[in-house]
Amino acid sequence: MEIRDIADAIRWQANHAEEAGAPATTRVIRAQLAMIENEETATARRLANWHGPAVQDAVPLRIAGGLHHLLLSDTDRALEPVYAGLTTDQGTVDEIVCDLAATYDNLLLPWLDTPPQTNEAGRAASIMAGLAWLTERLGKRFRLYELGASAGINTMMDRFRYDLGGVQYGAPGSPVVVEPEWRGDAPPSGDVEIDSVFGCDLKPIDLTDPEQALRLKAYVWPEATERMARIDAAIRLAKEQPPLVARQSAGQFVTELLTEEQDSGVCRTLFHSIVWQYLSDYEQGVITEALEEAGRSATREKPLAWVRLETNRETFRHELTVRYWDGEAGDGSPHLLAEAHPHGAWVNWLQ
Repeated sequence: MEIRDIADAIRWQANHAEEAGAPATTRVIRAQLAMIENEETATARRLANWHGPAVQDAVPLRIAGGLHHLLLSDTDRALEPVYAGLTTDQGTVDEIVCDLAATYDNLLLPWLDTPPQTNEAGRAASIMAGLAWLTERLGKRFRLYELGASAGINTMMDRFRYDLGGVQYGAPGSPVVVEPEWRGDAPPSGDVEIDSVFGCDLKPIDLTDPEQALRLKAYVWPEATERMARIDAAIRLAKEQPPLVARQSAGQFVTELLTEEQDSGVCRTLFHSIVWQYLSDYEQGVITEALEEAGRSATREKPLAWVRLETNRETFRHELTVRYWDGEAGDGSPHLLAEAHPHGAWVNWLQ
């Protein structure tokens, strides 16, 4: 699905935030409709005349991040009662946002230059459950590769502590605790062995740089206070040992990793969460074709897997699907394992 009209994109993104249980963020996004009505600022004019797939480019979320940053940086606190749920009238929110756009036009305009960075540790719950499901079938260690790794939070997922439906995984003493509301049966128990994790991003964020970390936090929806706490915990991990994130496009990253020699007994596994929708159709095609071609050469000792938590843009549901190839039962067929909250609040296990 491609939405190029900016007003339709704003409505779509607002509906998505509403479905995800973020009412304040919904109002701030909808207020962008008021911004583009009169085009009084450079930010509003650029927003109103956006050329390209506005939803795929996450344009409304770019502005939402800039507005949140005004509060987090203590530049202006006008949106504080909105984010706190005290100001709920849409007309009032429209006025606040339009006033901020006029006052801080020079600060908000650059936020349109880059897509949001929204890597979220809570999404690792679904990825870990998918790996547990694969472990039952393959019994192998995993070498993980993440697309759109942003600050590399989830490239440290082997250092998180998990409680998924009462099943424990990961590092017991980790400051990053992933414990979503679990719906349905528990995922498979047993050890999930992660050999290493690497990631890629076009513009990686350095978690140990306070300014860059604050920018990352600005993309977090203000209702999600637990996400802020997890980012702070992830910063602690990054200071102990930085995540491994290459500055590289997703397509190039996948193409190159598939040319590397694969160790026997290791499952080479690509994963990503709420990233696919931001890739171009061309890049999606390159990645899919490369994985399917490599899958045809996979064996029981050198399997290949693809774990993805991505948005079904027709239903607003976020689905965990797994494909794997091992030259036997794993023929690359997609397996829908779960639905999940986009920020990790809950997981509905379907197996």
